[in-house]
Amino acid sequence: MQTLKNIFSWVLPVLIGLLIALIVRQFLFGFVKVDGTSMYPTLQNNERVMLLKQAKIHHNTVIVFNADGVDHNSPGVTKRTKYVKRVIGMPGDKVEYKSNGTVLVNGKKLSQGYITKAQQISGTLDLYSGYKEATGVVLGTGKTFIVPKNSYFVLGDNRKVSNDSRYYGFVPKSKIDGVVKVPFWNSKAKLINSFK
Repeated sequence: MQTLKNIFSWVLPVLIGLLIALIVRQFLFGFVKVDGTSMYPTLQNNERVMLLKQAKIHHNTVIVFNADGVDHNSPGVTKRTKYVKRVIGMPGDKVEYKSNGTVLVNGKKLSQGYITKAQQISGTLDLYSGYKEATGVVLGTGKTFIVPKNSYFVLGDNRKVSNDSRYYGFVPKSKIDGVVKVPFWNSKAKLINSFK
């Protein structure tokens, strides 16, 4: 009987610790590996970033979402495919992406200081060959669109190569896993953690 008590005295705390770690990982916090260059130079290929699952989403927030059921253009998307992108339009926003690269959201200019002027203009407005704008998305001066309720309009920072809302449309809130954060010593922390 004493042996059983001794075993439980160390097994029980280990099990409780594992349970707490599982709950934290499932509902609060995790890590994600960036795969590809769609967020370059802000995020690098193979870079590991933190994912806060309960963080609030704002304009210019970098998010992770499940691409299954969102990106219908890419044949390689599976139930486990995750994309990392930046939120440009929030639910209900009226967005105009002008031909000079300026983004107006509800009539106000949205800062894009995390990318070059070339990426703002040609990188964003020159779509991939063979691809067309997603239903409900129109780009260029005088063209506006409304982001649907419970959905987001997202773009990669490396607009020239990013597969994003321009091609597959809006990302439903239900598909979002969380908000990307990096440690304060990361040279790009301001462009990711609190860019406004």
